[in-house]
Amino acid sequence: MATTLSDFERIKAQSRLLRGGIAAGLADPITGAISDDDNKLLKFHGSYQQDDRDLRDERRRQKLEPAYAFMIRARLPGGVVTPVQWLEFDRLAREHGNGTLRITTRQTFQWHGIIKRKLKPTIAAIHDALSSTIAACGDVVRTVVSTANPIESPAHAITYAWAAHLSEHLAPKTRAYHEIWLDGEQLIGEQEMEPLYGATYLPRKFKIGLAIPPLNDVDVFAQDLGLIAIIEQGVLLGFNVAIGGGMGATHGDPTTYPRLASVIGFVTPEQLTAVAEGVVAVQRDWGNRSERKHARLKYTIDHRGLDAVKAELESRLGFRLQPERPYLFEHNGDRYGWIEGHDGRWHLTLHIESGRLVDTDERRWLTGMRELAQVHTGDFRLTCNQNVIVANVAAADRARIDAVVRDHGLDTYVTNRGIRSHAVACVAFPTCGLAMAESERYLPSFLSQLEAQLERHGLADAPILLRLSGCPNGCSRPYLGEIALVGRAPGRYDLRLGADFRGQRLNRVYRENVDEATILAALDGLFARYATERHAGEGFGDFLTRIEVVNIDAAASSPVRQIPIQVTA
Repeated sequence: MATTLSDFERIKAQSRLLRGGIAAGLADPITGAISDDDNKLLKFHGSYQQDDRDLRDERRRQKLEPAYAFMIRARLPGGVVTPVQWLEFDRLAREHGNGTLRITTRQTFQWHGIIKRKLKPTIAAIHDALSSTIAACGDVVRTVVSTANPIESPAHAITYAWAAHLSEHLAPKTRAYHEIWLDGEQLIGEQEMEPLYGATYLPRKFKIGLAIPPLNDVDVFAQDLGLIAIIEQGVLLGFNVAIGGGMGATHGDPTTYPRLASVIGFVTPEQLTAVAEGVVAVQRDWGNRSERKHARLKYTIDHRGLDAVKAELESRLGFRLQPERPYLFEHNGDRYGWIEGHDGRWHLTLHIESGRLVDTDERRWLTGMRELAQVHTGDFRLTCNQNVIVANVAAADRARIDAVVRDHGLDTYVTNRGIRSHAVACVAFPTCGLAMAESERYLPSFLSQLEAQLERHGLADAPILLRLSGCPNGCSRPYLGEIALVGRAPGRYDLRLGADFRGQRLNRVYRENVDEATILAALDGLFARYATERHAGEGFGDFLTRIEVVNIDAAASSPVRQIPIQVTA
Protein backbone atom coordinates (compact mmCIF):
# COMPACT_ATOMS: atom_id res chain seq x y z
CA MET A 1 0.00 0.00 0.00
CA ALA A 2 1.36 3.39 -0.98
CA THR A 3 2.39 5.73 1.82
CA THR A 4 0.38 8.94 2.09
CA LEU A 5 2.69 11.95 2.21
CA SER A 6 2.02 14.88 4.51
CA ASP A 7 0.63 18.05 2.96
CA PHE A 8 3.93 19.77 3.68
CA GLU A 9 5.57 17.37 1.22
CA ARG A 10 3.09 18.50 -1.45
CA ILE A 11 3.91 22.13 -0.76
CA LYS A 12 7.64 21.51 -1.13
CA ALA A 13 7.25 19.39 -4.27
CA GLN A 14 5.15 22.06 -5.98
CA SER A 15 7.25 25.00 -4.79
CA ARG A 16 9.68 25.13 -7.72
CA LEU A 17 12.60 24.80 -5.31
CA LEU A 18 11.20 27.06 -2.60
CA ARG A 19 9.73 29.82 -4.78
CA GLY A 20 6.04 29.12 -4.37
CA GLY A 21 4.01 32.31 -4.40
CA ILE A 22 6.22 34.19 -1.94
CA ALA A 23 7.09 37.04 -4.32
CA ALA A 24 3.43 37.64 -5.18
CA GLY A 25 2.44 37.47 -1.52
CA LEU A 26 5.01 40.08 -0.57
CA ALA A 27 3.60 42.42 -3.22
CA ASP A 28 -0.01 42.08 -2.03
CA PRO A 29 -0.92 45.33 -0.21
CA ILE A 30 -4.32 44.12 1.02
CA THR A 31 -3.00 42.04 3.91
CA GLY A 32 -0.03 42.04 6.24
CA ALA A 33 0.27 38.27 5.82
CA ILE A 34 1.12 35.75 3.12
CA SER A 35 -0.67 32.50 2.31
CA ASP A 36 -0.42 29.46 4.57
CA ASP A 37 1.50 27.47 1.94
CA ASP A 38 3.96 30.30 1.35
CA ASN A 39 4.38 30.80 5.08
CA LYS A 40 5.66 27.23 5.28
CA LEU A 41 8.09 27.86 2.41
CA LEU A 42 9.19 31.15 3.97
CA LYS A 43 10.88 29.20 6.76
CA PHE A 44 13.47 27.90 4.30
CA HIS A 45 14.36 31.53 3.59
CA GLY A 46 14.95 32.21 7.29
CA SER A 47 11.68 33.82 8.36
CA TYR A 48 8.45 32.97 10.20
CA GLN A 49 5.17 34.80 9.91
CA GLN A 50 3.88 35.63 13.39
CA ASP A 51 1.34 37.88 15.05
CA ASP A 52 1.16 39.67 18.38
CA ARG A 53 -0.83 37.24 20.52
CA ASP A 54 -1.37 39.89 23.19
CA LEU A 55 -3.51 41.75 20.65
CA ARG A 56 -5.41 38.85 19.09
CA ASP A 57 -8.64 39.12 21.06
CA GLU A 58 -8.87 42.90 20.77
CA ARG A 59 -8.24 42.87 17.03
CA ARG A 60 -10.79 40.10 16.60
CA ARG A 61 -13.37 42.22 18.43
CA GLN A 62 -12.53 45.11 16.13
CA LYS A 63 -12.92 42.80 13.11
CA LEU A 64 -9.29 43.38 12.13
CA GLU A 65 -6.85 40.79 10.91
CA PRO A 66 -4.17 39.75 13.44
CA ALA A 67 -1.24 42.13 13.99
CA TYR A 68 1.00 40.25 11.59
CA ALA A 69 4.75 40.66 11.61
CA PHE A 70 7.69 38.47 10.73
CA MET A 71 10.63 37.05 12.59
CA ILE A 72 13.90 36.87 10.65
CA ARG A 73 16.75 34.59 11.68
CA ALA A 74 20.32 34.91 10.42
CA ARG A 75 22.54 32.02 9.38
CA LEU A 76 25.73 32.57 11.40
CA PRO A 77 27.81 29.37 11.52
CA GLY A 78 29.67 29.17 14.81
CA GLY A 79 28.05 32.43 15.94
CA VAL A 80 30.83 34.68 14.63
CA VAL A 81 29.90 38.33 13.98
CA THR A 82 32.19 41.16 12.88
CA PRO A 83 31.80 44.66 14.34
CA VAL A 84 30.63 45.95 10.94
CA GLN A 85 27.95 43.26 10.81
CA TRP A 86 26.94 43.98 14.40
CA LEU A 87 26.35 47.64 13.62
CA GLU A 88 24.18 46.78 10.63
CA PHE A 89 22.23 44.16 12.56
CA ASP A 90 21.68 46.71 15.32
CA ARG A 91 20.40 49.27 12.81
CA LEU A 92 17.93 46.76 11.38
CA ALA A 93 16.64 45.98 14.87
CA ARG A 94 16.00 49.65 15.59
CA GLU A 95 14.73 50.78 12.19
CA HIS A 96 12.91 47.68 10.90
CA GLY A 97 12.19 45.56 13.97
CA ASN A 98 10.87 46.00 17.49
CA GLY A 99 14.02 47.63 18.84
CA THR A 100 15.61 44.44 20.16
CA LEU A 101 18.15 41.86 19.02
CA ARG A 102 17.51 38.31 20.24
CA ILE A 103 20.41 35.86 20.61
CA THR A 104 19.09 32.34 20.06
CA THR A 105 20.11 29.00 21.52
CA ARG A 106 21.77 28.24 18.17
CA GLN A 107 24.31 31.06 18.11
CA THR A 108 22.49 33.48 15.87
CA PHE A 109 20.28 36.56 15.87
CA GLN A 110 16.55 36.91 15.48
CA TRP A 111 14.75 40.13 14.58
CA HIS A 112 11.13 40.36 15.68
CA GLY A 113 8.33 42.67 14.59
CA ILE A 114 9.31 43.06 10.93
CA ILE A 115 6.22 44.12 8.97
CA LYS A 116 5.73 42.64 5.51
CA ARG A 117 6.83 45.61 3.44
CA LYS A 118 10.13 45.70 5.35
CA LEU A 119 10.81 41.98 5.05
CA LYS A 120 12.59 42.11 1.71
CA PRO A 121 14.81 45.15 2.44
CA THR A 122 15.78 43.64 5.80
CA ILE A 123 16.88 40.32 4.29
CA ALA A 124 18.69 42.19 1.50
CA ALA A 125 20.53 44.30 4.10
CA ILE A 126 21.59 41.17 5.99
CA HIS A 127 22.97 39.83 2.70
CA ASP A 128 24.80 43.10 2.03
CA ALA A 129 26.42 42.71 5.46
CA LEU A 130 27.97 39.46 4.15
CA SER A 131 25.57 37.25 6.03
CA SER A 132 22.43 35.35 5.04
CA THR A 133 19.14 33.95 6.29
CA ILE A 134 18.90 31.01 3.87
CA ALA A 135 18.15 27.73 5.65
CA ALA A 136 18.14 29.31 9.11
CA CYS A 137 14.77 27.54 9.37
CA GLY A 138 12.97 24.85 7.37
CA ASP A 139 13.48 21.19 6.43
CA VAL A 140 17.20 21.54 5.77
CA VAL A 141 20.51 21.55 7.61
CA ARG A 142 20.20 24.66 9.73
CA THR A 143 22.92 26.91 11.15
CA VAL A 144 25.85 24.73 12.24
CA VAL A 145 26.85 25.53 15.82
CA SER A 146 30.30 25.20 17.33
CA THR A 147 32.02 25.66 20.69
CA ALA A 148 31.71 29.39 21.20
CA ASN A 149 35.33 30.41 21.63
CA PRO A 150 37.27 28.84 18.77
CA ILE A 151 40.47 30.80 19.35
CA GLU A 152 41.69 29.14 22.54
CA SER A 153 44.06 27.00 20.50
CA PRO A 154 44.87 26.42 16.83
CA ALA A 155 42.79 23.24 17.01
CA HIS A 156 39.81 25.25 18.26
CA ALA A 157 40.13 27.55 15.26
CA ILE A 158 40.25 24.57 12.91
CA THR A 159 37.10 23.15 14.50
CA TYR A 160 35.27 26.42 13.90
CA ALA A 161 36.47 26.38 10.29
CA TRP A 162 34.86 22.95 9.92
CA ALA A 163 31.57 24.33 11.24
CA ALA A 164 31.67 27.13 8.69
CA HIS A 165 32.57 24.68 5.91
CA LEU A 166 29.75 22.26 6.75
CA SER A 167 27.26 25.11 6.96
CA GLU A 168 28.20 26.29 3.47
CA HIS A 169 28.54 22.83 1.94
CA LEU A 170 25.15 21.64 3.18
CA ALA A 171 23.21 24.82 2.39
CA PRO A 172 20.48 24.68 -0.28
CA LYS A 173 21.62 25.60 -3.80
CA THR A 174 18.30 26.93 -5.13
CA ARG A 175 18.36 30.35 -6.80
CA ALA A 176 14.98 31.16 -5.28
CA TYR A 177 16.58 33.08 -2.40
CA HIS A 178 18.48 35.41 -4.74
CA GLU A 179 15.49 35.88 -7.03
CA ILE A 180 13.02 36.77 -4.28
CA TRP A 181 15.12 38.80 -1.86
CA LEU A 182 18.05 40.12 -3.89
CA ASP A 183 16.39 40.72 -7.26
CA GLY A 184 18.64 38.09 -8.77
CA GLU A 185 18.37 37.10 -12.41
CA GLN A 186 15.85 34.35 -13.07
CA LEU A 187 17.20 31.31 -14.87
CA ILE A 188 15.26 30.85 -18.08
CA GLY A 189 15.40 27.53 -19.86
CA GLU A 190 17.97 26.04 -17.49
CA GLN A 191 17.33 22.95 -15.38
CA GLU A 192 17.92 23.91 -11.75
CA MET A 193 18.75 21.17 -9.26
CA GLU A 194 19.31 20.57 -5.57
CA PRO A 195 22.15 18.03 -5.72
CA LEU A 196 21.86 16.94 -2.08
CA TYR A 197 18.29 17.70 -1.08
CA GLY A 198 16.24 17.10 -4.21
CA ALA A 199 12.91 18.80 -4.84
CA THR A 200 11.38 17.96 -1.44
CA TYR A 201 14.41 18.66 0.77
CA LEU A 202 14.51 16.80 4.12
CA PRO A 203 11.57 15.31 6.05
CA ARG A 204 12.20 17.79 8.90
CA LYS A 205 14.82 20.17 10.22
CA PHE A 206 18.34 18.86 10.73
CA LYS A 207 20.73 20.28 13.33
CA ILE A 208 24.51 19.89 13.48
CA GLY A 209 26.80 20.89 16.34
CA LEU A 210 30.54 20.63 17.00
CA ALA A 211 31.78 20.43 20.60
CA ILE A 212 35.29 20.55 21.99
CA PRO A 213 35.66 18.66 25.29
CA PRO A 214 35.67 19.39 28.16
CA LEU A 215 33.09 22.08 27.22
CA ASN A 216 29.71 20.95 25.89
CA ASP A 217 28.24 24.43 25.47
CA VAL A 218 26.49 23.41 22.23
CA ASP A 219 24.69 20.45 23.88
CA VAL A 220 26.18 18.15 21.27
CA PHE A 221 23.91 15.22 22.15
CA ALA A 222 20.83 17.32 21.37
CA GLN A 223 21.86 17.50 17.70
CA ASP A 224 20.75 15.35 14.78
CA LEU A 225 24.46 15.11 14.03
CA GLY A 226 26.82 15.83 16.90
CA LEU A 227 30.55 16.01 16.29
CA ILE A 228 32.90 15.72 19.27
CA ALA A 229 36.36 17.05 18.49
CA ILE A 230 39.19 14.79 19.60
CA ILE A 231 42.29 16.86 20.26
CA GLU A 232 45.59 15.49 21.51
CA GLN A 233 48.57 17.69 22.27
CA GLY A 234 46.94 20.57 20.44
CA VAL A 235 46.29 18.59 17.26
CA LEU A 236 42.79 17.88 15.93
CA LEU A 237 42.74 14.14 15.22
CA GLY A 238 39.12 13.99 14.11
CA PHE A 239 35.60 13.71 15.50
CA ASN A 240 33.44 11.22 17.31
CA VAL A 241 30.17 11.05 15.40
CA ALA A 242 26.85 11.04 17.30
CA ILE A 243 23.51 10.80 15.52
CA GLY A 244 19.84 11.05 16.44
CA GLY A 245 19.59 13.75 19.07
CA GLY A 246 16.57 16.00 19.29
CA MET A 247 14.53 17.89 21.88
CA GLY A 248 11.02 18.14 20.44
CA ALA A 249 7.99 16.27 21.81
CA THR A 250 4.20 16.60 21.89
CA HIS A 251 2.18 16.71 25.11
CA GLY A 252 0.04 13.60 25.51
CA ASP A 253 1.76 11.65 22.74
CA PRO A 254 4.20 9.07 24.14
CA THR A 255 5.40 8.22 20.62
CA THR A 256 7.20 11.58 20.62
CA TYR A 257 10.09 12.23 22.98
CA PRO A 258 13.42 13.96 23.45
CA ARG A 259 16.42 11.81 22.64
CA LEU A 260 20.17 12.06 23.15
CA ALA A 261 22.34 11.30 20.15
CA SER A 262 24.08 7.92 19.90
CA VAL A 263 27.84 7.84 19.30
CA ILE A 264 28.54 5.52 16.35
CA GLY A 265 32.26 5.96 15.78
CA PHE A 266 35.18 8.22 14.93
CA VAL A 267 36.18 9.86 11.64
CA THR A 268 39.22 11.82 10.53
CA PRO A 269 38.93 15.41 9.33
CA GLU A 270 39.40 14.23 5.75
CA GLN A 271 36.33 12.02 6.07
CA LEU A 272 34.09 14.53 7.81
CA THR A 273 32.40 16.16 4.82
CA ALA A 274 31.45 12.82 3.30
CA VAL A 275 30.16 11.53 6.64
CA ALA A 276 28.04 14.62 7.30
CA GLU A 277 26.61 14.51 3.79
CA GLY A 278 26.02 10.78 4.16
CA VAL A 279 24.04 11.11 7.39
CA VAL A 280 21.91 13.83 5.81
CA ALA A 281 21.32 11.66 2.74
CA VAL A 282 20.24 8.64 4.79
CA GLN A 283 17.74 10.81 6.65
CA ARG A 284 16.58 12.30 3.35
CA ASP A 285 15.81 8.83 1.97
CA TRP A 286 14.74 6.98 5.12
CA GLY A 287 12.98 9.70 7.12
CA ASN A 288 9.23 9.68 7.69
CA ARG A 289 7.49 11.98 5.18
CA SER A 290 3.96 11.00 6.21
CA GLU A 291 3.87 12.11 9.85
CA ARG A 292 5.89 15.23 10.65
CA LYS A 293 5.82 14.48 14.38
CA HIS A 294 7.93 11.40 13.59
CA ALA A 295 10.09 12.88 10.84
CA ARG A 296 13.29 13.75 12.74
CA LEU A 297 16.35 11.52 12.50
CA LYS A 298 15.84 10.27 16.06
CA TYR A 299 12.65 8.51 15.01
CA THR A 300 14.27 7.12 11.86
CA ILE A 301 16.96 5.55 14.06
CA ASP A 302 14.53 4.15 16.61
CA HIS A 303 12.25 2.79 13.87
CA ARG A 304 14.97 1.27 11.69
CA GLY A 305 17.49 0.49 14.41
CA LEU A 306 20.80 2.20 15.12
CA ASP A 307 22.84 -0.65 13.65
CA ALA A 308 20.84 -0.57 10.42
CA VAL A 309 21.25 3.19 10.03
CA LYS A 310 24.99 2.95 10.70
CA ALA A 311 25.34 0.06 8.23
CA GLU A 312 23.49 2.04 5.54
CA LEU A 313 25.73 5.05 6.16
CA GLU A 314 28.91 2.97 5.89
CA SER A 315 27.61 1.27 2.75
CA ARG A 316 27.12 4.63 1.08
CA LEU A 317 30.49 5.92 2.29
CA GLY A 318 32.43 2.88 1.16
CA PHE A 319 34.37 2.70 4.44
CA ARG A 320 33.69 1.85 8.08
CA LEU A 321 33.83 4.31 10.92
CA GLN A 322 36.61 3.78 13.45
CA PRO A 323 35.77 3.03 17.11
CA GLU A 324 34.95 6.14 19.13
CA ARG A 325 37.83 7.84 20.95
CA PRO A 326 37.89 8.72 24.68
CA TYR A 327 36.43 12.08 25.72
CA LEU A 328 35.21 13.82 28.87
CA PHE A 329 32.71 16.67 29.20
CA GLU A 330 32.75 18.74 32.38
CA HIS A 331 29.82 21.13 31.87
CA ASN A 332 27.57 22.72 29.26
CA GLY A 333 27.46 26.28 30.58
CA ASP A 334 29.43 29.37 29.58
CA ARG A 335 32.57 30.69 31.25
CA TYR A 336 32.03 34.33 32.19
CA GLY A 337 34.54 37.13 32.38
CA TRP A 338 37.93 37.46 30.73
CA ILE A 339 39.73 34.42 29.28
CA GLU A 340 43.14 34.57 27.60
CA GLY A 341 43.56 32.80 24.27
CA HIS A 342 46.55 30.86 23.01
CA ASP A 343 47.85 33.90 21.09
CA GLY A 344 47.75 36.34 24.01
CA ARG A 345 44.50 38.00 22.99
CA TRP A 346 41.59 38.17 25.41
CA HIS A 347 37.91 37.21 25.27
CA LEU A 348 35.16 38.60 27.51
CA THR A 349 31.97 36.57 27.97
CA LEU A 350 28.94 38.67 28.94
CA HIS A 351 25.72 37.30 30.40
CA ILE A 352 22.65 38.34 28.40
CA GLU A 353 19.45 37.26 30.16
CA SER A 354 17.30 35.30 27.70
CA GLY A 355 19.57 36.58 24.93
CA ARG A 356 17.50 39.77 24.63
CA LEU A 357 19.53 42.88 23.80
CA VAL A 358 17.26 45.81 24.58
CA ASP A 359 17.40 49.26 26.13
CA THR A 360 15.27 49.76 29.25
CA ASP A 361 15.25 52.13 32.20
CA GLU A 362 17.45 49.69 34.13
CA ARG A 363 19.96 48.74 31.43
CA ARG A 364 21.06 49.88 27.99
CA TRP A 365 22.32 46.63 26.53
CA LEU A 366 21.47 47.30 22.89
CA THR A 367 23.21 50.67 22.98
CA GLY A 368 26.13 49.25 24.94
CA MET A 369 26.78 46.51 22.41
CA ARG A 370 26.51 49.05 19.59
CA GLU A 371 29.14 51.22 21.27
CA LEU A 372 31.36 48.18 21.76
CA ALA A 373 31.07 47.41 18.05
CA GLN A 374 32.11 50.97 17.27
CA VAL A 375 35.42 50.65 19.16
CA HIS A 376 36.15 46.91 19.08
CA THR A 377 38.80 45.71 16.61
CA GLY A 378 38.24 41.98 17.07
CA ASP A 379 34.94 40.17 16.61
CA PHE A 380 31.97 38.84 18.57
CA ARG A 381 30.93 35.25 19.28
CA LEU A 382 27.37 34.29 20.16
CA THR A 383 26.90 31.27 22.41
CA CYS A 384 24.29 28.51 22.51
CA ASN A 385 23.46 29.70 26.04
CA GLN A 386 22.26 33.04 24.60
CA ASN A 387 25.32 35.01 25.67
CA VAL A 388 27.93 37.01 23.77
CA ILE A 389 31.72 36.96 23.77
CA VAL A 390 33.69 40.11 22.96
CA ALA A 391 36.51 38.21 21.30
CA ASN A 392 40.07 38.88 20.16
CA VAL A 393 40.75 41.86 22.40
CA ALA A 394 44.30 43.15 22.73
CA ALA A 395 45.49 43.38 26.33
CA ALA A 396 45.86 47.15 25.95
CA ASP A 397 42.18 47.48 24.97
CA ARG A 398 40.68 45.63 27.92
CA ALA A 399 40.18 48.75 30.04
CA ARG A 400 38.29 50.50 27.24
CA ILE A 401 36.04 47.48 26.72
CA ASP A 402 35.41 47.19 30.46
CA ALA A 403 34.40 50.85 30.65
CA VAL A 404 31.74 50.50 27.95
CA VAL A 405 30.47 47.29 29.52
CA ARG A 406 30.22 48.87 32.97
CA ASP A 407 28.62 52.12 31.75
CA HIS A 408 25.75 50.26 30.06
CA GLY A 409 24.99 47.65 32.71
CA LEU A 410 26.48 44.79 30.71
CA ASP A 411 28.62 43.69 33.66
CA THR A 412 25.92 41.56 35.32
CA TYR A 413 28.24 38.56 35.04
CA VAL A 414 30.20 40.08 37.95
CA THR A 415 27.26 40.08 40.37
CA ASN A 416 25.10 37.23 39.06
CA ARG A 417 25.12 34.19 41.31
CA GLY A 418 24.41 30.54 40.78
CA ILE A 419 21.21 29.78 38.96
CA ARG A 420 20.82 33.18 37.24
CA SER A 421 24.07 32.68 35.34
CA HIS A 422 22.82 29.39 33.92
CA ALA A 423 19.20 30.15 33.00
CA VAL A 424 17.94 29.83 29.43
CA ALA A 425 14.46 30.68 28.12
CA CYS A 426 12.78 30.58 24.74
CA VAL A 427 10.81 33.55 23.37
CA ALA A 428 7.24 32.17 23.77
CA PHE A 429 4.57 34.88 24.13
CA PRO A 430 3.69 37.20 22.52
CA THR A 431 5.27 36.32 19.17
CA CYS A 432 5.70 32.53 19.04
CA GLY A 433 2.66 30.84 17.55
CA LEU A 434 3.41 27.56 19.33
CA ALA A 435 3.69 28.94 22.88
CA MET A 436 1.31 27.49 25.47
CA ALA A 437 2.73 29.42 28.43
CA GLU A 438 5.09 32.31 29.16
CA SER A 439 8.84 31.73 29.10
CA GLU A 440 11.13 34.71 28.46
CA ARG A 441 8.73 37.19 30.07
CA TYR A 442 8.24 34.88 33.06
CA LEU A 443 11.92 34.14 33.66
CA PRO A 444 12.83 37.31 35.66
CA SER A 445 10.11 36.90 38.30
CA PHE A 446 10.55 33.14 38.52
CA LEU A 447 14.31 33.51 38.91
CA SER A 448 13.90 36.05 41.70
CA GLN A 449 11.70 33.66 43.66
CA LEU A 450 14.11 30.77 43.16
CA GLU A 451 17.04 32.94 44.24
CA ALA A 452 15.22 33.86 47.45
CA GLN A 453 14.67 30.17 48.22
CA LEU A 454 18.26 29.26 47.43
CA GLU A 455 19.53 32.11 49.61
CA ARG A 456 17.51 30.82 52.57
CA HIS A 457 19.09 27.40 52.16
CA GLY A 458 22.64 28.69 51.75
CA LEU A 459 22.70 27.75 48.07
CA ALA A 460 22.89 31.17 46.43
CA ASP A 461 26.11 30.29 44.62
CA ALA A 462 25.11 26.77 43.57
CA PRO A 463 25.47 26.52 39.76
CA ILE A 464 22.08 25.04 38.85
CA LEU A 465 21.03 24.76 35.21
CA LEU A 466 17.52 26.17 34.63
CA ARG A 467 15.68 25.90 31.31
CA LEU A 468 12.25 27.39 30.52
CA SER A 469 10.17 26.53 27.47
CA GLY A 470 6.73 27.80 26.54
CA CYS A 471 5.85 24.54 24.78
CA PRO A 472 7.22 20.99 24.43
CA ASN A 473 9.04 21.65 21.15
CA GLY A 474 12.14 22.43 23.17
CA CYS A 475 13.95 25.37 21.54
CA SER A 476 15.61 26.13 24.88
CA ARG A 477 16.62 22.46 25.21
CA PRO A 478 14.59 22.15 28.43
CA TYR A 479 15.00 18.38 28.64
CA LEU A 480 18.67 18.98 29.49
CA GLY A 481 17.95 21.30 32.42
CA GLU A 482 18.58 20.24 36.01
CA ILE A 483 15.37 22.19 36.59
CA ALA A 484 13.05 22.76 33.65
CA LEU A 485 9.59 24.17 33.10
CA VAL A 486 7.76 23.09 29.95
CA GLY A 487 4.60 25.05 29.22
CA ARG A 488 1.20 23.35 29.26
CA ALA A 489 -1.21 26.30 29.42
CA PRO A 490 -1.09 29.90 30.67
CA GLY A 491 0.45 29.72 34.15
CA ARG A 492 0.86 25.93 34.10
CA TYR A 493 3.94 23.83 33.41
CA ASP A 494 5.45 20.40 33.64
CA LEU A 495 8.23 20.53 36.24
CA ARG A 496 11.09 18.35 35.02
CA LEU A 497 14.14 17.47 37.11
CA GLY A 498 17.30 15.41 37.08
CA ALA A 499 19.44 16.25 34.06
CA ASP A 500 23.14 16.71 34.66
CA PHE A 501 25.31 19.77 34.01
CA ARG A 502 27.11 18.11 31.12
CA GLY A 503 24.32 17.65 28.60
CA GLN A 504 24.59 13.86 28.93
CA ARG A 505 21.44 12.97 30.88
CA LEU A 506 17.83 13.89 30.18
CA ASN A 507 15.52 14.99 32.95
CA ARG A 508 12.15 13.44 33.81
CA VAL A 509 8.72 14.81 34.71
CA TYR A 510 8.48 15.39 38.48
CA ARG A 511 5.17 17.26 38.60
CA GLU A 512 2.80 17.43 35.63
CA ASN A 513 0.68 20.42 34.63
CA VAL A 514 1.11 22.43 37.83
CA ASP A 515 1.00 26.12 38.77
CA GLU A 516 3.71 28.37 40.16
CA ALA A 517 2.84 27.81 43.82
CA THR A 518 3.10 24.04 43.42
CA ILE A 519 6.40 24.35 41.56
CA LEU A 520 7.95 26.63 44.16
CA ALA A 521 6.79 24.47 47.06
CA ALA A 522 8.22 21.34 45.46
CA LEU A 523 11.56 22.99 44.72
CA ASP A 524 11.84 24.54 48.18
CA GLY A 525 11.70 21.12 49.80
CA LEU A 526 14.26 19.71 47.38
CA PHE A 527 16.59 22.66 47.93
CA ALA A 528 16.39 22.01 51.68
CA ARG A 529 17.48 18.41 51.17
CA TYR A 530 20.20 19.39 48.71
CA ALA A 531 21.65 21.85 51.22
CA THR A 532 22.09 19.17 53.89
CA GLU A 533 22.45 15.87 52.04
CA ARG A 534 24.56 16.58 48.96
CA HIS A 535 28.05 15.20 48.48
CA ALA A 536 31.00 17.51 47.95
CA GLY A 537 30.92 18.87 44.41
CA GLU A 538 27.64 17.11 43.59
CA GLY A 539 25.39 18.94 41.17
CA PHE A 540 21.69 19.41 41.83
CA GLY A 541 20.60 17.09 39.03
CA ASP A 542 23.09 14.42 40.08
CA PHE A 543 21.84 14.71 43.67
CA LEU A 544 18.21 14.27 42.66
CA THR A 545 19.14 11.25 40.58
CA ARG A 546 21.20 9.68 43.39
CA ILE A 547 18.43 9.99 45.96
CA GLU A 548 15.92 8.78 43.35
CA VAL A 549 13.63 11.78 43.52
CA VAL A 550 13.35 11.20 39.80
CA ASN A 551 13.78 7.71 38.41
CA ILE A 552 16.03 8.30 35.42
CA ASP A 553 16.36 4.59 34.64
CA ALA A 554 12.68 3.75 35.02
CA ALA A 555 12.35 2.38 31.49
CA ALA A 556 15.41 0.41 30.50
CA SER A 557 14.07 -0.09 26.99
CA SER A 558 13.23 3.58 26.47
CA PRO A 559 14.89 5.32 23.53
CA VAL A 560 15.46 8.22 25.93
CA ARG A 561 18.94 6.94 26.65
CA GLN A 562 21.67 8.49 28.78
CA ILE A 563 25.34 9.10 27.97
CA PRO A 564 28.13 7.90 30.28
CA ILE A 565 29.84 10.74 32.13
CA GLN A 566 33.27 9.66 30.94
CA VAL A 567 33.90 7.64 27.82
CA THR A 568 37.15 5.71 27.82
CA ALA A 569 38.74 3.45 25.27
